[in-house]
Amino acid sequence: MTKRMKLTLANSVFKDAPVVSVAANPGGSEGVQSSLPVGLQDLTETLQKFAFVPERHILSPFLFAVDHCFGVRGQGTVMTGTVLQGAVNVNDTVEIPSVHVTKKVKSLQMFRRPVERAVQGDRIGICISQFDPNQLERGIVCMPGYVPAISSAIISVQKIKYFKGSLSTKAKFHISIGHETVMAKLSFFSLLQDSRNTANDNSFDFDKEYKFQEELLFDSQKDDTSITAKEMPVKQFALLEFEKPVLAFPNCLIIGSKLDTDIHTNTCRLAFWGHLLEGIEDKSYSSTVLPRLKIYKEKCKSGIIDRASNQYEVIGKNMFKKETNIQLFVGLQVELSTGETGIIESSFGQSGKVKIRIPDGLNESTYELLSGMTKRKGKQTQPQNTSPDPEPIKIALHFKRYIYDPKKKMVQS
Repeated sequence: MTKRMKLTLANSVFKDAPVVSVAANPGGSEGVQSSLPVGLQDLTETLQKFAFVPERHILSPFLFAVDHCFGVRGQGTVMTGTVLQGAVNVNDTVEIPSVHVTKKVKSLQMFRRPVERAVQGDRIGICISQFDPNQLERGIVCMPGYVPAISSAIISVQKIKYFKGSLSTKAKFHISIGHETVMAKLSFFSLLQDSRNTANDNSFDFDKEYKFQEELLFDSQKDDTSITAKEMPVKQFALLEFEKPVLAFPNCLIIGSKLDTDIHTNTCRLAFWGHLLEGIEDKSYSSTVLPRLKIYKEKCKSGIIDRASNQYEVIGKNMFKKETNIQLFVGLQVELSTGETGIIESSFGQSGKVKIRIPDGLNESTYELLSGMTKRKGKQTQPQNTSPDPEPIKIALHFKRYIYDPKKKMVQS
C-alpha cells in the first residue's frame, strides 16, 4: 500500500510527503491472536517533526470569525468562533459590522472555562448582552471601524490553472470574501516592471503606471502555457466593482468563481484568487478614486508623408479624420519609416492633414525622395509618365492613454 500511495501522489504536490503505515488492530476481528498496534509510534514521531507553534499577531486590530450565534437565558447572546488576529479582553468594545452594532464583551469562555483574554488562534465564545442572535448566524466581529463595507476593490490576482473558461475584462464573476459572495465586474491590469522590487507588497501604489489587460494571464514559469516568461508582468491586479457593498478587512483572501456553471459538468468553477490591497468605500468611486488609477492602453496611429515643405517641415496625411481635434495631439513625437523623428506642430487645412516639424532635419536621401514625389504629382496629367511611384514614407505615432482620465489626454514615455 505504501508503494501504491507514493505512486498515486508522484505527480502531485504531495510527492515528497512521508507515508506512515498504521494498524491499530492488526488482523482485525478475524485475527487468530491479538497483536500490538503497528506504526502508531512512527506516526506520532512523524507528526512531531512537522508540528510547530505559529506566530501570533496579538498587536493587530481584533478580528473574530463567528461560526455560531445563540442565546443563553439569563446570560445574554454567545458568539462562538476563532480569533483571526489581535486579542480581546473582557469589557472591550467590539463591533458587529454587518448590522452596524457595537457591544461590550460581558464574558469570555474557552472550552467551557471562563477566561479574561483571548488571542489569535484561540477558539472562544464571546458573550454580549441585549443582542438578538437571529441577526447573526455567521460573520465577522471586530475592533470598531476596522471592517468597512466597500463598493469597489483593487486586489492582487492569480489565475487558477484548472479553470478552463475565459477571464476577460468586463466579465462578471462571483466574488467570495469571508462568509459573503457577491457579483462583481472585473477589470484586469498589471505592473510590467518594478525597480524597487516591491512585487510582493500587500499594498497598492497609485503613483505607478499599470498596463491595461484584456484578460488575466497565467504564469508560464509555474505551468506549461503559451505565455512566455518575458511576456509575464511582475504582478497582476484586478479592479472589482461590486453589485452591492460587501464587508472586507485589509489583505483578506478573495476567491473568484463561476458558480452559475452547470454542476454536472466535469470542470473547475474556481477561476482566480488574490488578496485585498485597496478597499474603496466611496460609492462615487468612478469619479473620485478611479481617476487616480494610472492604467493605460497603448495606442498607435499611422499615416504617410504627403510632401515636404522644406528640409525641416513635412505634411502628413491619413493619420486623422477631418473631424478629429488635432490640437490634442500637438507636441507629440512621431517616427518616420526612414528613421527621422518629428513633432506634430499643427493641423494643415480641413481634411485631417498635419504639419510635422523635423528638429534635426530630413536626411538628404529622404528629402530628395520627397522632392521627387512632389515633382511627379505635378506631372500626373502627362500620360507619357509610366514609371512606378516609389513607396510612400510612413509616419507612426505611438502614445498611451489612461483609461480613467476624464480629460482623455495622450501621454508619451
